[in-house]
Amino acid sequence: MGEITLDRWLVDVAGASTAFDCSENQSLLDAMIRAGRCGIKVGCRNGGCGVCRVRITQGRYSTGKMTRSRISEGDEAEGVVLACRVFPSSDISLEPLPLRAKGCLK
Repeated sequence: MGEITLDRWLVDVAGASTAFDCSENQSLLDAMIRAGRCGIKVGCRNGGCGVCRVRITQGRYSTGKMTRSRISEGDEAEGVVLACRVFPSSDISLEPLPLRAKGCLK
């Protein structure tokens, strides 16, 4: 039997001094925390608080469920997502965004 290996991708956070690796089954936020890096704000880690809001500027990814009071469908279509709910399928470049007031969708 062969060994199962997961793809690992490089995550580059605008304004951070170094990038970090993230596997395909790990959220960007979890990978950053495990790597001991910073650049993305950390909140509830469940997709509800919106603290880890980022804009993906390059790369492919899938997302888990995100609270629509924090990320609208329009936001998501423009690459604005919650880092705790993003799973890479290629190298990723992103920029952290400020928290949006609850109920203030674009």
